[in-house]
Formats: sequence, structure tokens, C-alpha cells
Amino acid sequence: MRLQLSFTLLALLGLAGAQCPAYQQYSSEKHEPFSTGAHNLSYARPISSCRTFIAQEVEDEIKRMQTVIADPDLFRLFENTWPSTLDTTIAWRGWSNTTKEETGLGTVEEEPQELTFVITGDIYAMWLRDSANQLQAYASLLKPNASFNSLASLFRGAINLQARYILESPFCNAFQAPDESGVVRSSSMNSDRITPQFDYLKVFSCQWELDSVASFLQLSVDYATATKDYDFFKKGNWSRAVETILHTAESMTMDSYDELGNWQRTPYTYCAPYGGTPINECAGSPHKGHIGLIRSYHRPSDDACTYQYLIPSNMMFSAALNASSLIMQQVTPPTSSSNLTTWMQQMSTGIRNGIEQHAIVNDPKFGKIYAYEIDGYGSANIMDDPNVPSLLSAPFLSYLSPTDPIYLNTRRKILSKSNPYYAWGPVLTGVGSPHTLPGKPWPMANVMAILTSEDDEEIKTNLRMLVQSTDGYGLMHESVSSQMQEIWSRQWFSWANGLFGQAIVDLEKRKPWILKGGFQ
Repeated sequence: MRLQLSFTLLALLGLAGAQCPAYQQYSSEKHEPFSTGAHNLSYARPISSCRTFIAQEVEDEIKRMQTVIADPDLFRLFENTWPSTLDTTIAWRGWSNTTKEETGLGTVEEEPQELTFVITGDIYAMWLRDSANQLQAYASLLKPNASFNSLASLFRGAINLQARYILESPFCNAFQAPDESGVVRSSSMNSDRITPQFDYLKVFSCQWELDSVASFLQLSVDYATATKDYDFFKKGNWSRAVETILHTAESMTMDSYDELGNWQRTPYTYCAPYGGTPINECAGSPHKGHIGLIRSYHRPSDDACTYQYLIPSNMMFSAALNASSLIMQQVTPPTSSSNLTTWMQQMSTGIRNGIEQHAIVNDPKFGKIYAYEIDGYGSANIMDDPNVPSLLSAPFLSYLSPTDPIYLNTRRKILSKSNPYYAWGPVLTGVGSPHTLPGKPWPMANVMAILTSEDDEEIKTNLRMLVQSTDGYGLMHESVSSQMQEIWSRQWFSWANGLFGQAIVDLEKRKPWILKGGFQ
């Protein structure tokens, strides 16, 4: 019956797809009715029959928020962005193929698992990081629900599929549709040379980004916290995936030299002839090993790290390890879970100690701040990138308190012209990224400034800039020129859309009076 349900869903999606415009094209055009504010923002949601998933609780919440948000342009931006993941990126849902396993008790047939394939938007692939963050936008509405047609099922399906991906290719960050989907896949092979090897028909991109596996843990925590459904984690491959993550992370703590002084490579290497290749024959700069930190070859922007101890990703991994260790305690018998649980907690503590001992530097203007990247030898890269995890997002990641003095010093530097990738102008002022060249702040960073601020004026300023910087499309772009709103990248970036909606939902809880104001 379950397999029949997935095939029925595919048939329905295929029928709708034949009648629905590709959202890549749809989102590049403006549609009536326009908002009644000064910015006349387009209505960007596809019609109901063209949405990839409909959650009635989300629709009800959008309708309720119309009575909460006074500014018509701000509401239109919320109305377009918050449901973006559900509207446009749930590319496939179904059940895993049944498998049989020989045990000492005979043949055991594994129960089919829910699977959810969530694309980023304009790229038909599932990033571990993006998909976890895309679904997190709805965590506030998540409740226990065994139904296949529920938000809870979306979360379970994504966790199951991410666990599979991690077990197959733990160093990789983005993946193609699963076999069960029936989607025709193309090889992702290019001129990059990456070790260890992987299946190019299953993997879309294999960049070792520590935040990818941290995102799997965070998605698990989001589901467990909201539903208390620990039985779910006892099934499938969750514990095995966590153990694989621990082994993978541990392998990336090594020193660049062995005890005899020989240069040694990490288990993962990345050579990209057309840009982004780390120095020293693809191995990166020398790093002092065993200081508690985990090396990451790439940032959450997918750019190569300058120094591979990427501090925001280590912050996120430490916090997610600690939080998800509580799941491990619940789901595995004490005799077998104690080692994994202890390993998770010890690694989390070791990373935190490594950050506090090695990643804090003295800035002549701002005092003690966190570096963005370090090598363990004293070299540090002082900047921030808008992609989450970022230094700006440290409280959002539950790594530290938003009132932590070193964080506040770091935050002041990040949100100032002392940050080399800070951009300012009449359209949008905020944190930019080398991924899109200087002078182009990312709305995602402005959203994160809202989520980490208690200052009403700072929040209002960022909301006003976000409302005015969509070029009339009513969606969050990846980046926007600080000088001209007509210059931007990516009109279909679901992660940024969902994060903006998440910030508005959060504001109603923290500072509802702000949403009663105008942002024209």
C-alpha cells in the first residue's frame, strides 16, 4: 500500500507538472495582485494545484498573520517567502524500497521508510544544509503526526534520506534524487578530482563542509524537540549515520605532519582545476592537529576555506552534537548507546574548548572577537560570510548567549565597515560574500541580524531594507547590489525565503509591536 501511495503521488505531480509553469520561469516574472504598499510587490506563490506540498496549518498561519502584520508590503514578503519550500521545492516524496537482511534469527525484512527529496530551488539537488534549514522554517508548527501527508512526515522523510546519503558518501554535501523516485539522473562528473571516490549518479556535489553533517543533526533535534517521537530514531539508519559522522569528523582532526615530520594528507582532498582548489596539491595549508577542532575544506557558501578550521561550522557542530546526544540517550539501549552518547558529548566539549582556546583574537578597535577561520598555528582570517552557520548566527545556533561579550564584540565588527565583506549603499547594507563579489550584501545576513537582535531600531531598519530590496518580486534574493536593486542573483532561493519567514514568526513572539509598524 505504501509503495502504491508514492506512485500515486508521482502520478499526480506529473499531471500537475504538465499544466504548471516551471517555477524558475514563474518567479522571474511579476504577477498580480500586487501589494498595496509603495513597493507594489508581486504575488509569487504558484496556484494551489501547482504547489509541491500543502500544509493546512501553514496556510492557516499565513491567514492569521495578515491580521498581525500591518504593513502590506511586509505581509506580502512574508506571504511569498515563508511557504516557499512547501510551494516549490518538495520535489519528490515516497517510500524506500523494502530490503531483506540475514540475521542469526533468520531473514528480517526492513520496513519501508518515508523519504523526502527537497531541492534548493533553482538547482535540482538536495543539499544537506539547505534542506535542513528549509524545513526548519516550519519547526514552530511541527507536531506529532503519523500521517504521510503531514509536516512531521516531511521531516522524517528528509532525516531518513539524509541518513542514507551520509552513510553512502559522508564527505559530500549535495545529492541527486533517490533511486525510488524514478527521476532520470545525469552524471555529475566534471574535471574536479576528489578523494574518496563516490557515485556520480547519486552525488551532485562532493565538497566537505562540516556544517552539512551538523545540519543533519540539527534537523534531527528540531524533529525530536517538537514531537518527542524518539521511536522514529530507533528505526532505520539514524544511529549508524551519527556514528559515521563521528568517525568522519574525527578523521579531520589530524595534524598536517606526522611525528617524524612527514607531510600527510587528510582522508578527503579536493582538486578543482577551474578554481577553488586548496593550496599544497589540493590538501590546503598546514594545520596544527588535535586541538579539538574539525577541519572543513569548504564554507557554507561552497567556497573553499582559506584556513580549514572554520569556526562558525565548528560552533554549529559542537552545539548540534550536544543537543542530538540527548536523542541518542533515548533511542539506543544503554549498553550500546553509552559509547556513542559519550563520544558525541566529548567531541562537542572538545570543539568548544578548541574554539575558546584558539579562535579568540584581539582586535585593536573591538577587543576580543572570534576569528572566522584559523589554522591552529596562529594564522586567522578575520571576516564573516552571510551563509549560516556564520559568526553572526552563533546565538541562533545555540552555541552561546546573544549577550555574550565576545560575541557582541564580534557582532559589532561584522556589522561595520571593519568587516572586509561588509557592503553599504542606498538599497541594502549588510554582510556580503566572496561567493558573489564585494558590494553585494546578502539578505540572509540582514535576516540573521534581526534574529540575533534585541534592538528595535536595528530590527526595523533591516526590515525596511529587506522590503525595499526585492526589485518588486517579493522574494529573498541570494545577493543584491547595495547600489541598484535591479542587480541581484538567484530569484528562487528557498532557504533565504524560509529564513525570512522564520524571522517574522519569531518577531511575533518576541516583539509583536514591531509588526504593527510601517516599512514604506
